[in-house]
Amino acid sequence: MLTLNFDPFPVLETERLLLKRIVASDAQDLFIIRSNKETMRFIPRPVAKTIEDALALIELIDAGIISNERINWGMHEKSANKLIGIVGYHHINTSNARAEVGYVLNADYHKKGLMQEALAKVLNYGFEVLKFNCIEAIVDPENVSSLRVMEKANFVKEGCLRDYTYHNEKYSDAFIFSKLKRES
Repeated sequence: MLTLNFDPFPVLETERLLLKRIVASDAQDLFIIRSNKETMRFIPRPVAKTIEDALALIELIDAGIISNERINWGMHEKSANKLIGIVGYHHINTSNARAEVGYVLNADYHKKGLMQEALAKVLNYGFEVLKFNCIEAIVDPENVSSLRVMEKANFVKEGCLRDYTYHNEKYSDAFIFSKLKRES
């Protein structure tokens, strides 16, 4: 069984990004991401309607970090110190050394390789520091961009979970992907 400790919070760095803790001053940037209906189309979470929704999400993310149950990094563009996305492990199974990775990116930053860059760093941290044996991802079959991210990160498609989520007033299938430590 794994023992997790996110104190102090691990700051990660890539060529173009600083992956760091999301704080209240990121609320406006987070609101822009989470209020965009197209960005949120494949994420089975409510669309943010107010800045307070973004602040509540920051508190929820922080509670997971404090309790060592889950960890999310804010993706900050180094050149502007602006929150442009979130990447992290929102479901962690310490008994089986498994975690589910999730991510969302501001639509203005799509197709620039930024999610791939952040994900590579987070996967490495998950395998090498957190000692996960398996990292999973759940992806809507219609989310072509996320399917591409999985392919580029060399995840293996394990199968389809039929009618997995109820979101936007309909049931949707989900593909489950995984990557094992020995494949990293």
